[in-house]
Amino acid sequence: MSREPAPAFDGKAFVKNLSTAPGVYRMIAADGSVLYVGKAGALRNRVSSYFNATPKSARIMAMLAQTARMEVTVTRTEAEALILENQLIKSLKPRYNVLLRDDKSYPYVLLTQEPWPRIGMHRGPRSTPGRYFGPYASVGAVRDTLNLMHKLFKLRSCEDSVFRNRSRPCLQHQIGRCSAPCVGLVPARDYAENVRRAALFLEGRSDALSEELVAAMEAASARLDFEEAARLRDLVASIRSLQARQYVDGRAADLDVLAIAMQGAAACVLLLAFRDGRNLGTRAFFPRTNGSESPEEVLSAFVSQYYGEQAPPREIVLDRDIPDRELIEHALSAAGERKVQIKCNVRGERAGYLDLARRNAELALATERSSHAAQRARAEALRDLLGLAELPARIECFDISHTLGEATVASCVVFDAEGPVRGQYRRFNIAGVAPGDDYAAMHQAIQRRFRRAVDENGVLPDVLLIDGGAGQVAQARAVLDELGVRGVALVGVAKGPARRPGDEELLLPDGRCVRPGAESPALQLVQQVRDEAHRFAITGHRGRRQKARNSSRLEDIPGIGPRRRANLLRHFGGLGGLKAAGVEEIARVDGINDALAERIYATLHGLDAPATNGALGGPRSEG
Repeated sequence: MSREPAPAFDGKAFVKNLSTAPGVYRMIAADGSVLYVGKAGALRNRVSSYFNATPKSARIMAMLAQTARMEVTVTRTEAEALILENQLIKSLKPRYNVLLRDDKSYPYVLLTQEPWPRIGMHRGPRSTPGRYFGPYASVGAVRDTLNLMHKLFKLRSCEDSVFRNRSRPCLQHQIGRCSAPCVGLVPARDYAENVRRAALFLEGRSDALSEELVAAMEAASARLDFEEAARLRDLVASIRSLQARQYVDGRAADLDVLAIAMQGAAACVLLLAFRDGRNLGTRAFFPRTNGSESPEEVLSAFVSQYYGEQAPPREIVLDRDIPDRELIEHALSAAGERKVQIKCNVRGERAGYLDLARRNAELALATERSSHAAQRARAEALRDLLGLAELPARIECFDISHTLGEATVASCVVFDAEGPVRGQYRRFNIAGVAPGDDYAAMHQAIQRRFRRAVDENGVLPDVLLIDGGAGQVAQARAVLDELGVRGVALVGVAKGPARRPGDEELLLPDGRCVRPGAESPALQLVQQVRDEAHRFAITGHRGRRQKARNSSRLEDIPGIGPRRRANLLRHFGGLGGLKAAGVEEIARVDGINDALAERIYATLHGLDAPATNGALGGPRSEG
């Protein structure tokens, strides 16, 4: 029996019941997916504009044609509506909103919160306790900042596992970049003071820091501590020299410069960042415009979404005015608890920076578009080679990595029309198969990935690449047939007789084996995806193998519990020192007898361990 079509959404009737309060509205399709999220100073006025007789763009008309219902959320102020809109766009990723895309997490400088804080670069979730300074435009900018921090304040950069097991200062102390808190060469009070001063510098308060250091230098001189006074004098000189080189427009600047370039539906927003007068470099963003052709709309969406996650500077300079500029300015000031200015008409040096950002945005967009054109050409060639009806929208590739059967890991990487989708990469730790059995490992990985897709009605790839020959492909085909998966083009990627890049053999879905050659755009795309799967698999395998060698090797030895393991690692300064020790040295550790020392030595060096007797954990005999 045919189902009655759903009635069209009556927008005019919906508007009649709306409030004039500020809030957020959501347009929702018949399948429940969110098409668009918008904010409004007055909900009734804003929503009614979609359903009046005024001509609208093709994008808006397409969105309204798919709208089955609408939902609204009333807020107290328009600024609250802006914040809620950004949160919903980030979580729901609506089809018709401008979306900020960035595959890489932002780099920060992290100052940890512990008795002897560590300073270093951080990317990813901010779960480590401490203070995060940034984000920085590039990893290079973070490294330059850390280089300054080590020279000026001599804070440690080593990981805690190294810090806890040092018995003498490392090279960083010898070259004057660390005060060696690991071995007690700096008092805790002095180190804490250096940490506080480093935080002042990273906050952009170098003027206040310089004044404080000058006062401390004078106090040291007054109490005849001339060595300390000289050290502080040199520190002040270094900071003053840095300020003199990096002043902007007559004062130390805390600003971001943003310019946008658009060609059709493609957009690039170029960010040029300054903190405390230091140029932190540039970063290009390529937001999804989802049909929007207005640079002002795209730039406004970028500013509200980007600074909804990142702490804004005191000044944001734009290459054009944007809708809701004053509202965004007010919301950012309230969220950051300090005044934030958004400017679009500037002169002098700032105008020069705008011109620089604009030219870089145009160059980055041209490079990105040429890259996309080449990517599409390769996808079209792969479609023709495989005989597909449409361009492959999703390509997945599986690879297996291990060392002589140890710590086997399978990788699954995902590519779409625009390249790698790193957020959807997956690794599978393979267990329960014979060491070195790549066929069984491939069978397990494919089964785990596709069984979940079948059970949860998940997304399936258009093309499934298997790094391997006929045996691996047969395992993948068996799993797909077993699970009833259809419509996936299965392709094996085998090394050719010469085992050189460009000589690969492709095992096609129809059973043919072809060698497209190094000049084939289709093979170039396959190589790109296969190499990424190979890299991702090797990285996971190395991490798993290293983790096993650093932790479980000792724990797997009968008679070694947490306390003895800690004693061994503390005595030898880590696993490396333990592996370098002989049986007699190991037996000197508290709680380790001769028999246990021999088993430890044999296990760490891959030798046959002596037979276990009754003396697993008793104290070593003194006789």
